[in-house]
Amino acid sequence: MLSLRGLLLLLLAGATAAFGVPPSNETARVARFVAHACDWGALATLSTQPQVQGQPFANVFSISDGELSKGTGVPYMYLTPLEISVKDLQVNGNASLTLSLAQTSYCKDKHYDPQSPLCAHVIFCGVVEKVTGAEEEFGRKVLFNRHPEMEDWPAEHDWFVAKLNIANIWVLSHFGGIESVSPEDYFKATPH
Repeated sequence: MLSLRGLLLLLLAGATAAFGVPPSNETARVARFVAHACDWGALATLSTQPQVQGQPFANVFSISDGELSKGTGVPYMYLTPLEISVKDLQVNGNASLTLSLAQTSYCKDKHYDPQSPLCAHVIFCGVVEKVTGAEEEFGRKVLFNRHPEMEDWPAEHDWFVAKLNIANIWVLSHFGGIESVSPEDYFKATPH
């Protein structure tokens, strides 16, 4: 006999299959799927602003983890030193990035509230790092593919490509609590 949790997982697996979301018991795959499906996230830093110095400070950033047909799992961002959160990162590069399927049509179509665990979301923690060379070229290409207007942003703002070097991952995709995923399992998983 199925438990209530087991029944919920089966129902969720069926509901998410149509959208392509992996079953919630495949936590690393869910994390990769969310990272690839989302075009933006909330990046939290430790503020350097005098009014809130040392306190968490969240800001929205456009992201891309790769080509639309093939994600890498690495969240790339296009940043400028003029941005308030980038000023925080210059002092302390530690940050968390939250991504949610509420950013897609999935949760709305299923009538899931953005806070509902059924509306899967992922929290990544790590260090934001500027990338160079071939990785910078790749990051710029995949960001511009998803966010074409970036290409026309003012050059005098000294834009650069950065990534979140992921150290910790938490996934909430069902009732019953958040689950952690190691970066190793995350990068081994396929989003589809």
